[in-house]
Amino acid sequence: MRILITNDDGINAPGLQVLHDIATQIAGDGEVWTVAPAFEQSGVGHCISYTKPMMIAELGPRRFAAEGSPADCVLAGLHDVLDGDLPDLVLSGVNRGNNAAENTLYSGTIGGAMEAALQGVPAIALSQFLGPDNYHAENPFEAAAVHGAVVVRGLLDHADWQSGPYRTFFNVNFPPVSAAAVRGTRVVQQGFRQDTRFTVEPQHSPAGRRFLWIKGGPQHLPTAPGTDVEANLAGFVSVTPMRADLTAHDLISDLRARLEAELPG
Repeated sequence: MRILITNDDGINAPGLQVLHDIATQIAGDGEVWTVAPAFEQSGVGHCISYTKPMMIAELGPRRFAAEGSPADCVLAGLHDVLDGDLPDLVLSGVNRGNNAAENTLYSGTIGGAMEAALQGVPAIALSQFLGPDNYHAENPFEAAAVHGAVVVRGLLDHADWQSGPYRTFFNVNFPPVSAAAVRGTRVVQQGFRQDTRFTVEPQHSPAGRRFLWIKGGPQHLPTAPGTDVEANLAGFVSVTPMRADLTAHDLISDLRARLEAELPG
């Protein structure tokens, strides 16, 4: 098996080495190729560098850094590094911090997996939830490192990799506990933290100029039963099938009946 890996924490991030180890276990006698951002790209979502070129550099065998987003790196990997010879799988992560609930919408890790799916390649995003039990651990990624290959193999063997116009990809979050404390795996919906919002925090530089820092909200607020954060905080690995289609399908019929009857044409 040939696997392409990327992330949004950057080419030197420890989570990328964890992902390389997971990919190596899955690839067996195959190949693992790395194309990751030269600098951290957290929070860029599915951004692509549409209006400017990006530099790409080979750092070692099958290891490249690109000055772009995770989605850029996937494009570079598929169409330049691998020259159109598509891999069997794209893995994005392992992110330092959760990409569950509303974080999913901002995540460059998710953006990399989404771009792979749009390119017709099976893709999985992997993230390590951090909390009091693992934040200061010698290896905060232990849960992902120990259980990652098992989860990826399970998805490869059992998931429905639908290949319609918006191909399915998968979002995996490992709980904020040690590997031994992981209770299992739950297939769940994307959740929503009711009282968590991104905000801004102003500061002034020594020269008096005003700057704004983007500030996240609490990460350990629970989400509804059967959703990702709720599963993670209970010690379970969460697996959420996703598509890039943003249509609210449940609202189409009612809106059509109400709106089309009122408007001409």
